[in-house]
Amino acid sequence: MILVTGATGNVGAEVVRALVRAGEPVRALVRRPSGSSGPAGSADPAGRPAAVEEAVGDLDRPDTLEPALDGVRGVFLLPGYRDMDGLLARMRGAGVERVVLLSSLATVASDTDNVLSRYMIDSERAVRDSGLAWTFLRPNAFMSNALRWLPQLRAGATVRDSFGTVPVASVDPYDIAAVAVRALLDHGHAGRVHPLSGPEPLLPAQRLEVLGDVLGRELRFRALSDEEGRAEMAASGVPEPYIHAFFRFYGDGTLDESRVYPTVEEVTGTPPRSFRDWALAHRSAFE
Repeated sequence: MILVTGATGNVGAEVVRALVRAGEPVRALVRRPSGSSGPAGSADPAGRPAAVEEAVGDLDRPDTLEPALDGVRGVFLLPGYRDMDGLLARMRGAGVERVVLLSSLATVASDTDNVLSRYMIDSERAVRDSGLAWTFLRPNAFMSNALRWLPQLRAGATVRDSFGTVPVASVDPYDIAAVAVRALLDHGHAGRVHPLSGPEPLLPAQRLEVLGDVLGRELRFRALSDEEGRAEMAASGVPEPYIHAFFRFYGDGTLDESRVYPTVEEVTGTPPRSFRDWALAHRSAFE
């Protein structure tokens, strides 16, 4: 049995679907029950196949996880919980053997003054020290981040965003999940770090151009100044330490996500999906 944390998120949901396609028993960890009661083969209200087990638990409260961990041998784990050491000890005590951690290239910067880098570094340290077999996935930014443009695209044809001069070889969560599943099921991934990217670095305006072509719309990109970008993040409720972290990464250039890695194809045997592939697969979300 594989337990998937963050099972309703962009990557976790793809991991669940990939495990189902592989014919593996999978349990989705959620904080609240979805209320699924459909027949086998149907989808539950959260969009998961009905064959997927659901377990309720809170990763910030490891004592709630006993039912979720019953019979589990592998875990797809998100980072950043309050007591990572206690959480991992609980997993090991329940018989878990392998953890695949969704981490970040932000760990490479080794900047513990950066809140995002720090919680990734701390999470990796806890997993390394846990005594469990581990694999770290360090992806570039997700292609699904383009979904944050939805409100602007519903309102008009212009998208305003920060970091307009920063190219990113963003990666499809589908490909992150494909690598995660191989790391969970196959031998040879223990103790390995997998950097993940898409096939090409694109500027925000280039991603928007591809999206416009897929949607059949004339779309325009307007790059925000740093001052505008900071103000808009603050107005949308992003805490100041996270705003500082993003501007350290992309404004000061402490994080380079323009590099293309061969990992997806090396691990899965299939080239990574392009941003156009992602846009075509998610066109309905924008329409």
